[in-house]
Amino acid sequence: MNIILVTAIFAAVLALILGILLGIFRKIFNVETDVLIGLIRDTLPGANCGACGFPGCDGFAAAVAANEAAPDKCTVSDAESTKKRAALVGGSADVKPVVAVAACQGSGELALPKGVYTGLQTCRGAKISAGGTKLCSWGCMGFGDCVTVCKFGALSMGANGIPVIDDDKCKGCKVCVGECPQGIIRLIPQGQKGVFAFCNNRNAIKPMVKKTCKIGCGKCGVCVKKCPTEAIVLENGIPSIDYSKCNSCGACVEACPQKVMRLLENSADCA
Repeated sequence: MNIILVTAIFAAVLALILGILLGIFRKIFNVETDVLIGLIRDTLPGANCGACGFPGCDGFAAAVAANEAAPDKCTVSDAESTKKRAALVGGSADVKPVVAVAACQGSGELALPKGVYTGLQTCRGAKISAGGTKLCSWGCMGFGDCVTVCKFGALSMGANGIPVIDDDKCKGCKVCVGECPQGIIRLIPQGQKGVFAFCNNRNAIKPMVKKTCKIGCGKCGVCVKKCPTEAIVLENGIPSIDYSKCNSCGACVEACPQKVMRLLENSADCA
């Protein structure tokens, strides 16, 4: 009985001593959190989406504080928060919000399938295993990988099997852009009143485009010729618009025989 009592007392005293020592060591070796990191972290939305290229908002805040990342790399932040963050590190930010657009109109009846696909029901899985499900190698496959990764509920699959983007919810985080194996999701300036090329078919041979998609870009280049401000160039056979030059005149829209060029108020008009 005496041995048990002595052991209990010894254990209690030892625990007390260890507790005191831990408290002393904690005070001696304590590393205070950088105040600047905390202030920067307070300007971030807490989405932890990783679009900035860092492991969450904490990682990005630390990188900005160490001048290892630009304060405007967080596309999820609103303009006011980005400017506050830039001011904290002695800079400024010219914020240009962007939103996503799905550059494809190839629904099932317009872009024919290769055959019956029975593999993994994801865009990436279909791309790896079968090279895609449609005759158009660059068309939307409609499995909704982009919808799955969107943390803001901004994407949904339309009745025609093409993603629809909700401008009010889209934060321009680029996660859907990186997820799409077809490279269909593009970013445009938010609220852009201009034109957009709704095609991703990069086949340079016009007859082959028609065989794979009834509404694909014919590579005629008439949009480039008709643009009075020279805002359009062909990249990989697809019209690319310089929105700093586009004045929304609609000349290219009227001239496009395939109706690939469309005038839009914002990205929601792609639906």
